[in-house]
Amino acid sequence: MIKKAKQVTIYDIAKTLNISAATVSRALTGNVDVKSDTREKILNAASNMGYSSNNFASNLRKKQSKMIGVIVHRLNSHFLAETLAGIEKSLNMAGYHMIISQSHESVAAEIKATKAMLKNRVDGLLVSLCYDNDTTRHFDELINQGVPVVFFDRTPINGEYDHVKIDNFKAAYEMTMHLIRQGYKRILHITASQRRDVYADRLAGYKQALQDSNIAFNKDLVLVTDLNPEYGVEAANYIMNMKARPDAVFTVNDFLAVTCMKALQKMGISVPRDIAFAGFNNDPISKLVTPSLTTVNYDGVKIGQLAARTLLNKLTEKINAKSNIVMAHELVVRESSVKKN
Repeated sequence: MIKKAKQVTIYDIAKTLNISAATVSRALTGNVDVKSDTREKILNAASNMGYSSNNFASNLRKKQSKMIGVIVHRLNSHFLAETLAGIEKSLNMAGYHMIISQSHESVAAEIKATKAMLKNRVDGLLVSLCYDNDTTRHFDELINQGVPVVFFDRTPINGEYDHVKIDNFKAAYEMTMHLIRQGYKRILHITASQRRDVYADRLAGYKQALQDSNIAFNKDLVLVTDLNPEYGVEAANYIMNMKARPDAVFTVNDFLAVTCMKALQKMGISVPRDIAFAGFNNDPISKLVTPSLTTVNYDGVKIGQLAARTLLNKLTEKINAKSNIVMAHELVVRESSVKKN
């Protein structure tokens, strides 16, 4: 009788390489905690020894890891949590898993995370850029090696790469026009680095609305922030020290709007009687604050799903044409910006 060949296990690989079975298991499932050189040894040993489990052998032959890298700036917002949920749902339905890394708004950390994704053999990469990044060269290394990269929400300002986002110019234009129609003329815009298309487009939309309404642009009514959570309080102090205070404030996210608004209320400012407020993103906090916050709503889950599907189409359907998707948004008018008669 011919003896059946013994199936190779992770314990056999561990014994051969003199490492723990747990490390082997983590490497074979794409865990980024395993050092890249150790992972490389494990993958090669698994292939040479004929290890086959959970489609590992098939994926290795096809040079696939079934892992998608996701790099975001910070995991500190409701919008990003929803976006990641959308990404994960679409990837899991297609048999892929995701590895998440945060840049913490640092270009150096973003570059390091990108290199780590490449070393860990991700099949594709989804990215929401840090706020002050002015280079995309580190992503070209992946693209040149056949790893597709799709940007979402915060995208390269030149529009050269595949991306999914909303029309930030139009959304900011509509918000500023809403404030103007309510009778507000001195509208303070709190924004962020103009290296990011998100904030550059919103500032441009704000300026265009002023121009179309014959209101002169005033550079003193634009504050640029590094998106630090404490900046709302600093902005409130800036407003209180202005000779001519604004009658409305429009910020690039809801958290900044709320922190600034609450700080001003503590100083005796009535909202919207003295100063109206508007934000962006429609975070849950916008409905909980008093008065409720006027904002721009767009579907984070849908952005995540569309970004993931765009990437998967490039992987499975080999679609090479550039894909630039612009999602719908809507103005959500609440108490903070409505002038009471």
